Amino acid sequence: MKNRKQHRDDYRARTHLIHGSFVTGKWDYAHHVNPPMTASASFRLSSLRRGLEGFAHFAEEAGENHPIYIYDRLDEPTRGMLEENLAYAEGGEVAVCYASGMAAISAVLSVLAERDTEILAHETLYGCTYSLMTNWLPRFGVNTTFANLIEPANVARHVKPGTRVVYFETPVNPTMDLIDIAAIRREVDKINAGRPEVQRLKVVVDNTFATPYCQRPIEHGADFSVNSLTKDIGGFGTNVGGVVVGPRSYYYRLMLFRKDFGGVLSPQTAWGILVYGLPTLATRVVNQQKSAFRVAEFLKGHPQIESVRYPGLDSFPQAELAHRQMVSSDGAFAPGSMIYFSVKANGDPLRTAERFADYLAEKSYCITLAVSLGNIKTLVEHPYSMTHSAMSHEERMRRGVRPTGIRLSLGLEDYHDIITDLKQALAACAAQPAGERVLAEVPPR
Repeated sequence: MKNRKQHRDDYRARTHLIHGSFVTGKWDYAHHVNPPMTASASFRLSSLRRGLEGFAHFAEEAGENHPIYIYDRLDEPTRGMLEENLAYAEGGEVAVCYASGMAAISAVLSVLAERDTEILAHETLYGCTYSLMTNWLPRFGVNTTFANLIEPANVARHVKPGTRVVYFETPVNPTMDLIDIAAIRREVDKINAGRPEVQRLKVVVDNTFATPYCQRPIEHGADFSVNSLTKDIGGFGTNVGGVVVGPRSYYYRLMLFRKDFGGVLSPQTAWGILVYGLPTLATRVVNQQKSAFRVAEFLKGHPQIESVRYPGLDSFPQAELAHRQMVSSDGAFAPGSMIYFSVKANGDPLRTAERFADYLAEKSYCITLAVSLGNIKTLVEHPYSMTHSAMSHEERMRRGVRPTGIRLSLGLEDYHDIITDLKQALAACAAQPAGERVLAEVPPR
């Protein structure tokens, strides 16, 4: 009798991320140890009828066992295999990958919100998402109301008849505030009960800070989860990409948007994330968050630090929610690897942050001043002047993005070395005279 492998449901998620599925409708690769990669922009068609059928049925049947491949921008097998594994990791029905995290966000918002409808978003967002909502979507007749969604009751207070999307990040970039997904879902359900199907609100959560290892928004009631594949899922800072995970009923529209707007993830990039990024996600995050806890404890006790925001600390204001929501698929508390802290101002607050960041950029061996996050290397950035500079000074201050705030993404270096470099930067920052800052205010874009 032919031996049969155990059913994949008998294994834990961490194992699934490494091995994926031995059988896929996207490609038969049962004898490959690693999945193969396509290197063709177009695909040979055996007949004109096959080409006609491929275009006629493009993306209409999500999860079809034998899709007809025509052209990379429509669909291709390597990216399709990554999408299958990402949908599984997030606990969603389908996934659609895009050329970047922002392309994924643009896609899901454009699919869900049409002209003369609105988005209700949390008041603090990644700078490019904020810019998309304030500079570009209004040109297409889609406006955004910003509210504090840490308080779920604000959904009912700010929803309008034309609102179609409730959008937020959790943890919030960069403040690390948490938003209770299940509580938002309950508020949305109350509103949807009085609306026809076509007008019902959809909950979209940016899960980039947490990753599907630490949190799966769909399990808590979100309709869609979006991730930047550039960050922890890719893991090595070598590939840019994004993904939307959600219900099968939206697969066609998400694929059609990608086809027509062209923000397609290349098979070469998809292959790298499929083979190196996603399979190592659990191992990397487990080790990164161990270091994050040690570093957060160090920062909390340092006299030059004004405040520390990390969900893994007992002192974190939303510790109960963190323990309830940020949990691995195996049930372990998973607070992630992101920290936001404020340095005590020595004179001008912006000059203080500038001295601290510049010292790390010039002197540190294991902490790199760079945007992005979720890398095997520890990265530090200054949200006020960098990732969130699209907001005015007043908006940044009101939303917790302070001139002295520092965002730290823990990598895989020895945490003792990370703490040493931070300690030296803080000492140098405190010792230097206040002086004049070189960093100028950047006008909001």
